[in-house]
Amino acid sequence: MSDITAADFLSGEDEGGVAVAREPWRPGNELTIEQIAERARSLGIRPDLFDEDEYTSEEYEAMLDMYEPTLSNIEEGEIVKARILRITDKAVILDLGFKSEGAVTRDEFKDPDSLQIGDEVEVFLENLEDEDGVVVLSKKKADFLRVWEQIRVAYENGTAVAGMLTRKIKGGVTVDLMGVDAFLPGSQIALRRVPNIEDLIGETYEFKIIKLNKRRRNIVVSRRVLLEADREIKRDKLKKELEVGQQRVGIVKNITDFGAFIDLGGMDGLLHITDMSWGRVGHPSEVVGIGDELEVKVLDIDWERERLSLGLKQLQDYPWKDVESKYPVGARVRGRVVSITNYGAFVELEKGVEGLVHISEMSWTRNVRHPSKIVSLGDEIEAVILKVDPEGEKISLGMKQIEEDPWHALPAKYPVGTRLSGKVRNLTSFGAFVEIEPGIDGLVHISDMSWTKRIQHPSEVVKKGDDVDVVILGVDAENKRISLGLKQTQDDPWGDIATQYHAGQEIAGPITRLQDKGVAVDLGNDVEGFVPVSQIGVTGLQNPADVFAEGDMLDMRITEVDAANHRIVCEVVRVPKFEGGVPQFTVAATPAVAGDEASETTASADDAPAADEAPAVEASADAAPAADEAPASDDAPAADADAGTDEQA
Repeated sequence: MSDITAADFLSGEDEGGVAVAREPWRPGNELTIEQIAERARSLGIRPDLFDEDEYTSEEYEAMLDMYEPTLSNIEEGEIVKARILRITDKAVILDLGFKSEGAVTRDEFKDPDSLQIGDEVEVFLENLEDEDGVVVLSKKKADFLRVWEQIRVAYENGTAVAGMLTRKIKGGVTVDLMGVDAFLPGSQIALRRVPNIEDLIGETYEFKIIKLNKRRRNIVVSRRVLLEADREIKRDKLKKELEVGQQRVGIVKNITDFGAFIDLGGMDGLLHITDMSWGRVGHPSEVVGIGDELEVKVLDIDWERERLSLGLKQLQDYPWKDVESKYPVGARVRGRVVSITNYGAFVELEKGVEGLVHISEMSWTRNVRHPSKIVSLGDEIEAVILKVDPEGEKISLGMKQIEEDPWHALPAKYPVGTRLSGKVRNLTSFGAFVEIEPGIDGLVHISDMSWTKRIQHPSEVVKKGDDVDVVILGVDAENKRISLGLKQTQDDPWGDIATQYHAGQEIAGPITRLQDKGVAVDLGNDVEGFVPVSQIGVTGLQNPADVFAEGDMLDMRITEVDAANHRIVCEVVRVPKFEGGVPQFTVAATPAVAGDEASETTASADDAPAADEAPAVEASADAAPAADEAPASDDAPAADADAGTDEQA
């Protein structure tokens, strides 16, 4: 066979115009140029090699025959085996037995650090050659396709499959399901919200496949569906067995501010904070913890709302049984302060038994404004049993009864007429309280502050904090009252006043005070007189303030000097400010009743309340409710805010 160039080989044409080899290089087998070129392309060989003089057609065909067996029989869309050639920071380089190598990113392997050069792995061949001439491979797709059929069958049959939680992602957790990643939404992890999902990473559970998409390789699983189905079975069984009064064992599933939820096996019940202990509980976590196994008593069942009320303290002895014999009236006891309110302090005598020390029973002498001034939470105190009410679960306690009442010794210690010094502790509208010894106050009434002046407010004479001399006027130990006198520290001047002032004497002085029934005037020497409105010199005047002001001068005549009652009554003879004319007022049409004027004069001479009409002086002046009227521990709002709602959340 003569030599022929590629150009000559391709230049011949047959009668039909089809290019053929001028001399067939294989006897009995004539190939068209298109057939040779197509074979070359399928083997990845350039067809234009026909144009090179180095190859004869026979040599070119022989080259194709030798090269073709070296190629692996692989197709796109299949799982193929490949050998690891190199491992870089970002990719794993693989040999497919093809004309070029392939690469897969490291993150597609479950454990890239365990890979070794020479290891054989399975990958999915997506493309033999992309636009850059690179083989496109995927490890994840290979893993997915290997288990897809099992996953599909499990999905269609509703079969549970095992999976391990691998990492937390937005909205849920990634689950390793037969080697492929599935998505577990946060709401499908458990029956209730899981506070710390990270704690579950690495755990293996049973899951149900609830969504499947092969094209997107999307698998969604749920654990909650299986738990709900299991709970429903247990719930139906529990409904047939459960009765009020039963004792059941359960596990603490959740804790709130108002109680704990206990799983009885298919159904949760609420153990309210008030049913945890006979004693005071600040927070449920003080008694129970999540995961604890408890024996509880079924208190109530509401099948319509599917609610169970459980009790723990009901399995313990009732602490108020025989409480009267344990704590008789008059007995001294010790306890711990567990709550403080505005009206007193609650003291725990034993678990479940508390007594109230009312604010009025804390001190004999101190005016206690708030119990916290005497006791603090957690204090160990000693008290005396004052009253026991087993039915109401109330015990009244007294702290001051530990010591003797100092008021019982005061009458002998301070007999009437005793003169002593004290500090003004407080002022009221009717007098001043003076401390004569620590915790013991007496009252100086405004009527006992001056012999000659009508005092309207104690601040006219004394100020808070002043040191004053006083005289004991009376001691009432039973009602804890002491009456004091300030003016009694001086001699009564009215004996001398009666000789200086007499009826008919004319005198001038300014108005010191306006009153409804007249005016008080300064007669000099700290002596005040009184002018009734009927003797004020203005016809028909009803209210002195209509025409007079403090400081106005009056010319007067004394009509009465009463030394026994400490008063001087005057009438106006001239008003200097009315020199231009005295104003006239229309007299009321009501006929005057005989004696009214005289009675008005007499009555208005003393416009302040008498000393014996003043408000009583209490050693512990407080607006708190009485000890036996104060609400019991269970009725009062506790200081540690343990009140929760009885209604289940």
